[in-house]
Order: sequence, then C-alpha cells, then structure tokens
Amino acid sequence: MMAEDKKEIVPTKYDVDAKWDRCVDLTVRRFFYSSLAGVFGGLLLFRSPVARWSSLAFGAGLGIGSAYTECSQKFNGFPTKPPTKPPPKASDVSAHETVVESSPQEGQD
Repeated sequence: MMAEDKKEIVPTKYDVDAKWDRCVDLTVRRFFYSSLAGVFGGLLLFRSPVARWSSLAFGAGLGIGSAYTECSQKFNGFPTKPPTKPPPKASDVSAHETVVESSPQEGQD
C-alpha cells in the first residue's frame, strides 16, 4: 500500500517516452494525410503515372519533414536567436562616388 502512494511523477519536460509517443503519432498522421493529399492532387492534376507517383512522394516528404521539424522542437526546444551585430555606423560605410564623364563640346576639334 505504501508503494502505491510513493509513485514518482515525472515532469512532462523530462518524460521522453511520452515525447516519443507523440512524435511517432504525429509522424504517422502527417505522413498519411499528406500522402493522401498528394494522391488526390496527382489524380486531379496529372495524367502520367510517373507524375502521379511524384505527387505522392512529394506529399509524403512534406508530411515527414513537417513532423520532423515539430518533433525536433519538442525534444530540443525552439532554436535560440543568434546574436545580432549592431548596424554599421555612417563613418564605417564607404561613400559611393559617381563619376561624371565630360562630353566633348561642340565646336572644338
């Protein structure tokens, strides 16, 4: 009875099994739905079987890519912004000079 009361609760931030479960579920769903959209798009837009298969592959790739992006954000967090450089000062920027060519005046040989 005491063992049941001392069940350890893991914070969701550190619960890797739950993260993997969500990522696998997300990947399967996005792969299926985007492949389905690729098939329907291929059937509506293309006549060639190669183009239809390409449409399916493109949809599947979009689904897996978006699932990978979201899962990597769940595991690693959002990427931090790189430090930005301050804008250059006016004295640091070199001025562009325009060169005006003089045209020969009429009447001079």
